Amino acid sequence: MATETGWLPDLIYTGGAFESGLAMFADASGRITRFSRAPADALQAQRLPNRALLPGLVNVHSHAFQRVIRGRTEYPSGAGRDTFWTWRESMYHAANLMSPEAMFHAARMAYLEMLLSGITTVGEFHYVHHSPAGAPYEDRNLLAGQVLRAASDTGLRIALLRTAYVRAGWNKPVDPGQARFLTPCAEDFIADTEALRAVLPPGASLGVAPHSVRAVPLDYLRELVNYARANRLPVHMHVAEQPAEVEACLAEYGLRPVDLLHQNGILDSRFTAIHAIHITAEEAKYLGDAQARVCACPTSERNLGDGAVPADRLFEAGAGICFGSDSNVQIDILEDARLLEYHLRMNKLERVVLGEGTSKDALAKRLFAGATETGAASLAVPSGSLEVGRPADFFTVDLDDPSLAGAESGALLNHIVFSLERTAVRDVAVSGEFVVRDGRHPLAGEITREFIAVQRKLWGAA
Repeated sequence: MATETGWLPDLIYTGGAFESGLAMFADASGRITRFSRAPADALQAQRLPNRALLPGLVNVHSHAFQRVIRGRTEYPSGAGRDTFWTWRESMYHAANLMSPEAMFHAARMAYLEMLLSGITTVGEFHYVHHSPAGAPYEDRNLLAGQVLRAASDTGLRIALLRTAYVRAGWNKPVDPGQARFLTPCAEDFIADTEALRAVLPPGASLGVAPHSVRAVPLDYLRELVNYARANRLPVHMHVAEQPAEVEACLAEYGLRPVDLLHQNGILDSRFTAIHAIHITAEEAKYLGDAQARVCACPTSERNLGDGAVPADRLFEAGAGICFGSDSNVQIDILEDARLLEYHLRMNKLERVVLGEGTSKDALAKRLFAGATETGAASLAVPSGSLEVGRPADFFTVDLDDPSLAGAESGALLNHIVFSLERTAVRDVAVSGEFVVRDGRHPLAGEITREFIAVQRKLWGAA
C-alpha cells in the first residue's frame, strides 16, 4: 500500500449511520487513519461508485472441516429418529477421513465462501488435532497449521480457538470416533497451545476453547480458564446446545451447565457461550451479569434440530449476542442474524420481537452490531467497526443489486440485514487489502478445483 490509501463509496456505514460524501483513509499497515469530506481528499481517494461500504462481518464460530459433509446428512440415518446425535456420527466419520491436505483444502473452501459473503474475520473452533488413530503428529499442531495456512492463503483474518476435548462424557465409554480430538492431560494441551502461540502468522490470534462440560471435566476446565486469563485469551465453549447435555450435567454435578460455570467463577467478559439454547431465565442472568457473550448459530441450529436461541431473554439480561456458521451447512452471517429474530417470531407468533423503541432501524442495528462489533469483542480482535485506529476490514454492496434496489439510505440497513443476497457483495478488504474485487477472489478457481478433488477422494463421487 502507499503511505495512505483512501476510498470514497456512495455511502459508508460508520457511527451507526450511513454517510455520503465521506472518504475513509488507511495507512500502510491497513489501519484507519481518518475520515474526510474535503474536496481535495475526495479527489485522492479511490472512487467506489454505486457502492455502500460497511464494516466486515465477523463469523465467531466455525468448524471448517465440516464443509465436506454439506448435503451428505440430509436423509434418514436408519436410527428411527434423527437428531443432532445421529448427525454427529456422520460428522465423526468425516473427521476421521481428513488428511492434513484435505483439512487445508476444506478450510480454504469454507474461507473462500466466507469472504465472498462479506465475512472478514473467522473464529475457528478447532478440535481435530491428532492422527486418525489418536496419536499426535510429530508436529502436534500440524492440523491447526493447515487451518491457519488456509486463512492466510485466502486473506481471511482468523482467531484460532484451540479446542480441548478429554472424554466422551461422564460415565461414558471411550468413543473411537473421538480419538483425533482428545488431549487427556491439561498440561499437554497448554504446552501445545503455547507452541502454537509462538508461530502464529501475522494477523492471526488465538483463544482457548474447552469443548463442553460433557467433554471436559471441571478440574481440567478450571486449569484452562486460569491459563487463558493469565494470558488474556478469549474462552469459548459449547454450552447447552442439546437437552441431553443439560441432563448429563445435572447427573454429574447437580447443576445445569451455565449454573455450573457461574458457581465456579468461569463466566466473565472474555467468555463466549456457543449456542446457549436450553437455558433458564436465571442462567441468562448469570451470563448477562458476567458481561459474557453468546454466539448463536441459527442456520446450523435449525439444520441440526437444536432449537432456537432465547435471544429476547439474553438481551433482557444484558448478554451480548454474536453469530457463527458452525457446521458450515450454509455460510451467511446476515442470514444467521435475521434468523435470530425470525425463530422467535415463529415461536411467539408475533413480529419485531427483538426491536427496541420506535426507531425504524433499531432492530437492524442491533442485529448488525451482533454480526460485527459484538463478534469482534468475543474474539478479542480489533475489527468490527470502521473507526480511526481499527483495521480497514470492510465489504461493499452494489446498491443496484436486485436484493437492494430501491432502498434509500435511511432504510438501507434494514434491506441489508433482512434481504441482502450474496450477489450484492462486490468487494472485501482485510487491513485495507482487497481480497475480493467485483465479486471475484483471485484464487476462487484453484480453491474450488482442489476442493472438488478432495470431495471425490473422500466420497468417491464421479
